[in-house]
Amino acid sequence: MTGFVLRAVIAAFGLWLASTWVEGITLRDPMTLLISAFLLGIVNAFVRPIAVVLTFPITMITLGLFLLVVNAGMLLLVAKIIPGFDIAGFWPAFWAAVIISITGWIGSWLIGPKGFDRLTGR
Repeated sequence: MTGFVLRAVIAAFGLWLASTWVEGITLRDPMTLLISAFLLGIVNAFVRPIAVVLTFPITMITLGLFLLVVNAGMLLLVAKIIPGFDIAGFWPAFWAAVIISITGWIGSWLIGPKGFDRLTGR
């Protein structure tokens, strides 16, 4: 549970960065940010694996770069569900997916699979 909460906080940070850096992404207020990050975590846990399996051939052909398109699709899905979270189109979603992926990688490296493993040495 702690790992999910930490990853949700990291996703919220990445989503906030994307909303400030990428034109075309708007979040109404901090509560919308938190709800969007939580729902993005749920969507990434349940919907994204199905999308990854269905797009496996094109992902292999593009050497994995198509996963950024899948991530952009997950962001667009969350934006359609949450009022107050708007994305102007595919390209803002794509660049937001890049930013969120990078912050997720850095966050996962820092916290490790179970929590703050790298920082505490456990």
